[in-house]
Amino acid sequence: MSSTAPDTAPRGHIPGTRRPHLPTATAAPRHALRRAAPALAAYLAVRLAGLVFLAGWAHRRHHGVWPMLATQWDSRWYLGIADHGYAHVLGTAYDHNNLAFFPLYPLLVKAVAVLTPGTRASTGLALAWLASLFAAWGVFAVGDRLAGRRVGVLLTVLWAAYPVGLVQWMGYTESVFTAFAAWTLYAVLTERWLYAAAGSVLAGLTRPTGIAVAAAVTVTALLSLRTRRSPRALAAALLAPLGWCAYVGWVGVRLHRWDGYFAVQRMWHNELDGGAETLHWLRHLFGQVSRPELFLVVVSLTMLASVVLFGLAAADRQPLPLLVFSAVLLLIVVASGGVYFPRARFLLPGFPLLLPVAGYLARASARVRVLALTAAVAGSAYCGAYMLLVWPSAP
Repeated sequence: MSSTAPDTAPRGHIPGTRRPHLPTATAAPRHALRRAAPALAAYLAVRLAGLVFLAGWAHRRHHGVWPMLATQWDSRWYLGIADHGYAHVLGTAYDHNNLAFFPLYPLLVKAVAVLTPGTRASTGLALAWLASLFAAWGVFAVGDRLAGRRVGVLLTVLWAAYPVGLVQWMGYTESVFTAFAAWTLYAVLTERWLYAAAGSVLAGLTRPTGIAVAAAVTVTALLSLRTRRSPRALAAALLAPLGWCAYVGWVGVRLHRWDGYFAVQRMWHNELDGGAETLHWLRHLFGQVSRPELFLVVVSLTMLASVVLFGLAAADRQPLPLLVFSAVLLLIVVASGGVYFPRARFLLPGFPLLLPVAGYLARASARVRVLALTAAVAGSAYCGAYMLLVWPSAP
């Protein structure tokens, strides 16, 4: 996929991007939605296929689908925050301090549940599903802007068919965060700096990896000032990290120590160790165990593939904000000394890593495209159901 900008790039165009033949979200919302409709329909088809497969397998094992999607693992933590708020002390128990979870999603659940029927768990799940559609639209918009509609649709399908893509329809923050990340990156690509700053602040209030979105906005905005003075770009560079910094600072004030948030992360065994823990697990799974657990193999292969895809994205000269976002996201996940098994999920928002694959499939024959996408969708459906019904720990 070539992404070299023409010499006659118009004013405001970021080098390294190619304008599509038709506008996407720059046009009226109705036209933008109509243009994205094939991608959104494909997204729904992929995720519904995974849900149907999960429901069939769960029925045979006498499990309910709704509780698994809405109330287990991290969903339980977010619902607890919505119900009872945050802890006031650090405590001494490992893996038991809810200050590790960022506040925007549980606050949304609490606020929206007041206005809607049903439980807060139902509200949280509905918000995740709705956010997944906005995320898919944002993923399409980025792909469409860089390489046209076909690549945008393929990128959306690949994101939907991520190995642990079922998490997109759970009461987790991945869909909300990806929606903010995708539309923030789109705003940077189109130099809508204040929208980018707002999206970055919201992403920073949603997940710890919101700092990757902030880095993409700040770095790109500051570099743009070398060629053109823009008060909005400068404002975006300064405002982008405020969401993440605000929550980290608030935790410090709440716990009466400057490193309060990082102390909480240490209680979750979640410190950066330069990748030592990651290498330990890779050596263990592929060099010391005769029959490694399937889910851990999927997690490991997803991480390794992400590193390779980042190299391809860099070689393909992806636009700077996408590369910065992917690099920081990868660094946080790979260099973390925390728990290993959720790392494929942590990489779920890194949809720009899939752009080289989408570009290849756009150029491939129809037969190759159908076979590759069918395998991806089937693999995602199986892995998602396995993740919830067989794997004994959190996704």
